[in-house]
Amino acid sequence: MIALTPGEPAGIGPDLTVMLAQQPRRSRIVAIADRDVLQHRAASLGLPLQVHDFTPGEQPAPLLADRDGHVDQVGELHVLHIPTHAPVRCGQLDARNGTHVLATLDAAVDGCLAGTFAAMVTAPLHKGVINDAGIAFTGHTEYLAERTHGEPVMMLAAETAHGPLRVALATTHLPLAAVARALTSDVLLRALRILHHDLIEQFGIADPRILVAGLNPHAGESGHMGREEIDVIEPVLVQLRAQGMQLIGPLPADTLFTPQHLDQADAVMAMFHDQGLPVLKYAGFGKAINITLGLPIIRTSVDHGTALDKAGTGNISSGSLDAAIALAEQLASSRQSKSTPTP
Repeated sequence: MIALTPGEPAGIGPDLTVMLAQQPRRSRIVAIADRDVLQHRAASLGLPLQVHDFTPGEQPAPLLADRDGHVDQVGELHVLHIPTHAPVRCGQLDARNGTHVLATLDAAVDGCLAGTFAAMVTAPLHKGVINDAGIAFTGHTEYLAERTHGEPVMMLAAETAHGPLRVALATTHLPLAAVARALTSDVLLRALRILHHDLIEQFGIADPRILVAGLNPHAGESGHMGREEIDVIEPVLVQLRAQGMQLIGPLPADTLFTPQHLDQADAVMAMFHDQGLPVLKYAGFGKAINITLGLPIIRTSVDHGTALDKAGTGNISSGSLDAAIALAEQLASSRQSKSTPTP
């Protein structure tokens, strides 16, 4: 079973959840949401939705697949009901529902840690409205890390015309002015070790090849455009190469994302959010996936925002959510097979 949190109830998360229920599935999806919001959204979209209540802690019945391997009927959805605190209107944010969004995340995390769920998939939330509710919140990645005591590394992945592209981030949701201060040797060491470990353990890549971007234009131009490459990045790469990692860089970010480099690599480590993610989203938007590495649980997510203006219209694509669920299933299956003793 996989937990799905629809995120901001006034955005397209409920739409995506209802659309998901219209597809045959090989895993049971449990939406952690307000059942009334989902049923109202289904009515707005003109789509059928039969809700089955899911009770936390209840021993689930064995999943019985049909001859095609599908476990639920089209139009059915299991829901762990967590009510909103204020009426939900498409496209209209309400800070009173900020705590509702976090409650859905907490229930998904608790279920994953307890073994009820094999993974969690998150639809987009709105950080601003959670902060407006008086809760300091910087994003899914940081929140889940705190809840699970994990060491998160944010990575997005997409299939492109040149094959799979994976971009991890040394720093995540920071103002640009704070990035250079935050990029310490310890931060980069941890991020590269986690990326290397999870490429092996979760993605089955035996000896990952990782491209590492510089921080500054032209990777610092030998110190004339900044010393972070000389003082931080290069020493870290030397240390990790001595431990057997295949690390190429630091490379100028404006030429790193070209086929001559990407064709020889399994992942890219970018130094900050808007250095690597615009390229990935241009190449694979709508089908890209956000994966949080370094957690004791599996978490994948969509690559887009709440799209408040499109909520309730039906004028959206579920491609990124479909891809996030498919990857969650793949990673959960891989983890399960590794933990199952050989007869």
